[in-house]
Amino acid sequence: MTVTAARTELERTRFFIDGEWVMPRGSDTHVALEAATGTPLGTASLGTDADIDAAVHAAHRALEGPWGHTTAAERATVMRRFADALSARADETSTLVSRENGMPIALSNAFNGAAPAGLLRMYADLIETMPLEEARPSPSGATIVRREPVGVVGAITPWNYPQVLAMMKIAPALAAGCTVVLKPSPETALDGYILGDAAIEAGLPPGVLNIVLAGREAGAALVSHPLVDKIAFTGSTAAGRLIGAECGRLIRRCTLELGGKSAAIVLDDTDIATFVAGLGDASFQNNGQTCTVQSRILAPRSRYAEVVDAVAHFARDMIVGDPLDPAVTCGPMASQAQLERVLGYIDAGKRSSARLVAGGARPAALSRGWFVEPTVFADVDNSERIAQEEIFGPVVTITPYDGDDEAVRLANDSEYGLGGSVWTSDEERGLAVARRIRTGTIGVNYYLQDLGAPFGGMKSSGLGRELGPEALDNYLEYKSIYASADQLHR
Repeated sequence: MTVTAARTELERTRFFIDGEWVMPRGSDTHVALEAATGTPLGTASLGTDADIDAAVHAAHRALEGPWGHTTAAERATVMRRFADALSARADETSTLVSRENGMPIALSNAFNGAAPAGLLRMYADLIETMPLEEARPSPSGATIVRREPVGVVGAITPWNYPQVLAMMKIAPALAAGCTVVLKPSPETALDGYILGDAAIEAGLPPGVLNIVLAGREAGAALVSHPLVDKIAFTGSTAAGRLIGAECGRLIRRCTLELGGKSAAIVLDDTDIATFVAGLGDASFQNNGQTCTVQSRILAPRSRYAEVVDAVAHFARDMIVGDPLDPAVTCGPMASQAQLERVLGYIDAGKRSSARLVAGGARPAALSRGWFVEPTVFADVDNSERIAQEEIFGPVVTITPYDGDDEAVRLANDSEYGLGGSVWTSDEERGLAVARRIRTGTIGVNYYLQDLGAPFGGMKSSGLGRELGPEALDNYLEYKSIYASADQLHR
């Protein structure tokens, strides 16, 4: 949204480029609205191609200059200072993100407050213990296998988990010796500035991290900039296809963490209490605005009515309201556009052969903000839109099945493969089913992301992996240096 003037609580009209807050090259601004009220929260400038160009050149200079010549230990020291600066701001950050996108505050404390600093410390530790050169015997003497930074990284992040998704790219990139241009989403226009403030306090060298808030056109300029060596993107599959095509044309490295439509398989021996206890994290996390939510619940016909009743009761018992209230378990959608998208899918479900068993409307008691009731459709054919397309809201479907083989077939009957879960009283049986699902992550009797393990998708859910030690490979190039056998003894 472009405005000429607005009085808002937060004014963030500069970009973090080359270690400083600088004036934008353009004049467009974006008024951020609070998700729970729809009222103005802050104003931020929107970047242009020229702002992106300035940020990329700053990152390139830093790569060619001091940062490109640091040791792993030196980078780790800076990263730990960065982590400390973010930890000192954790409460402020968590609260701001919840106001921006409606995330319940307890979840925001974990993913926007604590996790970014934790990732910086984890990758600082990893890079200090990773040998960057290794001499191997070869037929002609020795080969030195060397790890070098991939270069300038363009990081493009969405609005649903803005801080942790940004740091899932920034932390391994900095550890590897790369420099970064971060383009956050305008839907969470304000919290990215906290990263810049913390970077200054931590003493990151100029140009190592640059932050330009911008829309899609400037994002496209970042993807195609000739000085960018790699794109790290999290967002929709549709946008990921465009980015992947451009990176392919340019022979440019990319990692793409994209959409999902994951399945929760309830086996016939499931303890329903265990399943219900895990539903919040597995199927309704962050008001359903999570790419890994298991929004397709597959239930055995022998216990179908029991599962439908349990899920419907869970949804009706969720507390919808102000995300800053610790008692609230479902906050608002992040924007008016997202609310309309979710309501559109609910309408599609009502027009289908599915049976609405919970929710299905806006809460009558909440006249402001972008709230929607947690919604459950039963008797859903897996071919229906609400079972195949990513809704990104608190809407789940329940589909019956006969036998484990049909459950696996239905779970895999999706263009996506990002998350999933299996619920059973027999963990070995659950693991056997989990191994048959084509998905990047899956839980047995719970679903909680492990920041120390690789994360990413199969099929249309993306390319590459983030998190865990494996993520460092995304930001490293391998060089083989052929040398004499003397190198084996050094």
